[in-house]
Amino acid sequence: MSVQAFLFYLLSAVILLSTGIAITRRNLAHAVVYLVISFFGTALLFYLLGAPLLAALEVIIYAGAIMILFLFIVMMIRLETPEKPLLPRAQMVPALVMGVVYLAVGELLLTFSEPAAKVPLESAVATPRVFGQFLFAQHWLAIEIASLLLLVVLIGALLIGRQRSKIEEPES
Repeated sequence: MSVQAFLFYLLSAVILLSTGIAITRRNLAHAVVYLVISFFGTALLFYLLGAPLLAALEVIIYAGAIMILFLFIVMMIRLETPEKPLLPRAQMVPALVMGVVYLAVGELLLTFSEPAAKVPLESAVATPRVFGQFLFAQHWLAIEIASLLLLVVLIGALLIGRQRSKIEEPES
């Protein structure tokens, strides 16, 4: 096994483990931290596969901007974590069955794929300048809509946090 293959499998395991831990945490701040670890692992995986621009975008946009925004929202809303279990036993059985079905279908797809599908793909390399020109020339409206949605979410979290703090403050 080559060093790159070992790093690929190691990073994949870290990504899967940290994402799995993130979705099972009751404390939302802990879940955000584990998702940041997952995003950093994904960025390293992109870099390992020869896409340094995607790696940088993953760190800047997801791990940097969006997860910090989520962390601020979690801290402003101040949700209490319930003490009941994450998944009741009645929900665990269907989740496990669907997980096993998902793994079986994936294994069947890998086992019975066409021989032509095993041909390696040619790598498509784009410089950051070309990628930026394409992105902002072709999809500028989608980028503006996404930034507006993030702004609305931030304002909504601020309003919810202020309303809760007014309710919790004792009147003197």
